[in-house]
Amino acid sequence: MHRVSDIRYVGYGVTDLAAERKFYAETWGLREVGEKDGMIHFAAQGDDELYVVRLRPSERKQIDIIAFAADTRADVDGLHDQVVASGCRIVFAPRELETLGGGYGFRFFSPDGLPFEVSSDVAVGEARELTRWEGIPVKISHIVLHSPKHKDAVAFFCDVLGFKVSDWLGDFMCFLRCNEWHHRLAFLPGPPCLNHVAYDVLSIDDMMRGIRRLKENAIDLRWGPGRHTAGNNTFSYFVSPGGFTVEYTSELEQVDDDTWVAQTHIPSAETMDQWGVGSGGPQTMPHPEPDSALFQPVGI
Repeated sequence: MHRVSDIRYVGYGVTDLAAERKFYAETWGLREVGEKDGMIHFAAQGDDELYVVRLRPSERKQIDIIAFAADTRADVDGLHDQVVASGCRIVFAPRELETLGGGYGFRFFSPDGLPFEVSSDVAVGEARELTRWEGIPVKISHIVLHSPKHKDAVAFFCDVLGFKVSDWLGDFMCFLRCNEWHHRLAFLPGPPCLNHVAYDVLSIDDMMRGIRRLKENAIDLRWGPGRHTAGNNTFSYFVSPGGFTVEYTSELEQVDDDTWVAQTHIPSAETMDQWGVGSGGPQTMPHPEPDSALFQPVGI
């Protein structure tokens, strides 16, 4: 089957564009790379993906789009056919994209109503080699979503988009991969919405330096620093001025796609955080609420 190969970007509608723009450019560590049709785009400096965040002014907080990569146009066409066969609502069929960087892609709503894009042949950006202690994102690491039928959502993303299950945490959280990294996507029970977007940094030192920079800019650490069990990655969670949760992570596990065997981890405090020395916990994170724009196409 045709498969998604990675994450491209997340597009947000925000009620205070100036505050969110300042956060990503000056505090979080992304680089502003262009404005098109009133939308502001930001790149992670350690990767050649043209941009990883897109912002536009909105009367309500919402997710505009979650964009995935496919390797070829043939994969885009094949994935479109698989999505159509699943019965999902298509926003537009494969076409030349008019978004920044162009490319070839299509958009659809997941069964829960969240908006997705799959594309290939998007222009690449300028990556640079980051150095230890910069404490800024290399690239997007993974995205975690809520679904009222989270096991059905797992089945959809595996059977239709080609993701594979890497691990479960109990029966309530599933980690999915689309390449060599342990997870690029994960699902939790709850109303259809985004839980958080995680960004890779070079090392634990870079995560700690990033924590310091956010604290200096009055962005509180909600949970962490710690180390999860599934994926074995370090973590620290924050909330942007617009109310979106973001994470710095490092040392996410790489797996052999052909030989990896999924495990079910028993939930416990030590499973959630192997270190157990950080502040907060899942209870300190924003309470999930249904996204305000389900099944409503926005932007371009």
